[in-house]
Amino acid sequence: MPVEGFKVDIEKAVGHQFESERVVCNRRDFLLYALGVGVKEDELKYLYELNKDFTPLPTYPLALLLKGDYVDVNLFKDRANGKGGHPGMPYFDPNKIVHGEQSMQVFTPFPIHGGAFIAKKTCTGVFDKGSGMVIETTVDLYDEQEKTKYCSMVSKSFVRGYGGWDGPKGPKGVSYKPPQRNPDAVEVFASAPNQALIYRLSGDYNPLHADTDLAPTIGFPKPILHGLCSYGACAHLIIKALAGNDPKRFKSIEGRFSSPVFPGETVEVYMWKVDTKDPKTQGVIFAAKVKERDVVVINNGYVVLEKKNESKL
Repeated sequence: MPVEGFKVDIEKAVGHQFESERVVCNRRDFLLYALGVGVKEDELKYLYELNKDFTPLPTYPLALLLKGDYVDVNLFKDRANGKGGHPGMPYFDPNKIVHGEQSMQVFTPFPIHGGAFIAKKTCTGVFDKGSGMVIETTVDLYDEQEKTKYCSMVSKSFVRGYGGWDGPKGPKGVSYKPPQRNPDAVEVFASAPNQALIYRLSGDYNPLHADTDLAPTIGFPKPILHGLCSYGACAHLIIKALAGNDPKRFKSIEGRFSSPVFPGETVEVYMWKVDTKDPKTQGVIFAAKVKERDVVVINNGYVVLEKKNESKL
């Protein structure tokens, strides 16, 4: 049932620019993130800082936003709400938040030693979906001097139970339908039973992914895996299978989280190469499915890769 009396002031909430935040990371963070999204020991370029080809996975900035500039654990509710509060947005239970959709566009490869960065976050939409509310935010990540833009990340979070206040429904999104043929590649992310406990150390300390008492109170039999963990695993496997494992060729990704993954489950990632309007790039439609339950967990997935002969070596 919708929360009685809940209503968003759209004019104040949408378009609000949160206070810019300083976020920091180092090579240790890159190593931990790679382990968190399932990179195995045969890919030392992501796992060993002295490897001659050492590089962060290009989706690492997605984890950096919740980590902030903390070296210790932090409170998820404080990081999720954004610095300085959100005008027009009444209080809602942060434990009701689940990740709905995510996109990321890369403009400049991330520095291999990490550093300090400036994150600029804007609320770009709040939508009433009846059974809940979708909050869309866009974060642009810059160097500390704000001269180099590294990436832009758009997140849509679904807040369960906070719909029904006669707000806008939101625009219809782009649909990426897999071609009617066998996939060009299928890769597997075999998550470990402690996968969520590893991934959360990259900065997403949402109790939903660790607290066995909390999860049943919000509709899950046990803690679920972070959506961005499966998402990062998909990006890594697509780069590995279709881009010669060259992360410099990764340009963008988007996808919808359609069902949760439980730690320990096997995620199969199906990939179809498709043409783009740019002859220098290759499109990839992808979907992720849990093998044990035959349930699609990420759909409407789409990645853009730079073609090999155009790659900056």
